[in-house]
Amino acid sequence: MSASTLAQTLASLQTAGLDRLDAQLLLLHVLGQPEHQRGWLLAHDTDVLGAEHAATLQSLVQRRLLGEPLAYLTGHKEFFGLDLQVDARVLVPRPDTETLVDWALAVLPQGEASVLDLGTGSGAIGLSLKAARPALSVYATDMSHDALVVADSNARRLGLNIQFSQGAWLSALHANTTLFDCIVSNPPYIAQHDSHLSALAFEPQQALTSGTDGLDDIRVIVRDATAHLQLGGWLLLEHGYDQAESVRALLLAQGFIDVNSRQDLAGIARCSGGQKPQD
Repeated sequence: MSASTLAQTLASLQTAGLDRLDAQLLLLHVLGQPEHQRGWLLAHDTDVLGAEHAATLQSLVQRRLLGEPLAYLTGHKEFFGLDLQVDARVLVPRPDTETLVDWALAVLPQGEASVLDLGTGSGAIGLSLKAARPALSVYATDMSHDALVVADSNARRLGLNIQFSQGAWLSALHANTTLFDCIVSNPPYIAQHDSHLSALAFEPQQALTSGTDGLDDIRVIVRDATAHLQLGGWLLLEHGYDQAESVRALLLAQGFIDVNSRQDLAGIARCSGGQKPQD
């Protein structure tokens, strides 16, 4: 590979089974170019890839072919217009989760308001809300200390002020008595023995699975959220492709009103939520 041009390198990577876009993004990463500069590869297609770059690229390609997420290999992922640093301590933010951010922005009051991001991971949801609405007071929790290190690093690098705390769901608030205008969460929602887990082997399993039906953590959040919401406040949850009806039933049973679901980019009911009654 060391004697190949960039064009030849890309062709050989695709022959080896790598997706064309993945090949381009890995090559740009190795060469220190931004991922949006794919046109740069065309302009430099006759450049020769040096031996050191070739060795680094080959190592990354082998990891990608084994199924490791591209974001772990490059160390970052774009979400809601933010460039987030990610690694194996956190889930890779998915575009479908932007549905949750859009919904939260739609229900949050203009001006000063408070929002809680439960199970923040890389900080994607909470940071996106703060970036879009700087007047918001944003709180974020996670059970994982490692995840909070990643989230806090992202917050500092992006210059976004968020209050982080560690613990299991709403118990992480400890002595914090804030009543929130909105609570959002992308909790674990995959059943423990779901066949889809094999494709997610490189990501932290504790952030993926939740009991035999995938709803254990959602049950806890729905049960406890009301006590931490303002009157008229919203609880918005991401869930699995086939769980919308079950999650809406949990919300209704807990007394939430205006319970409904939102579709993701593929037209699947991906998020469900409801409002705490005004009285």
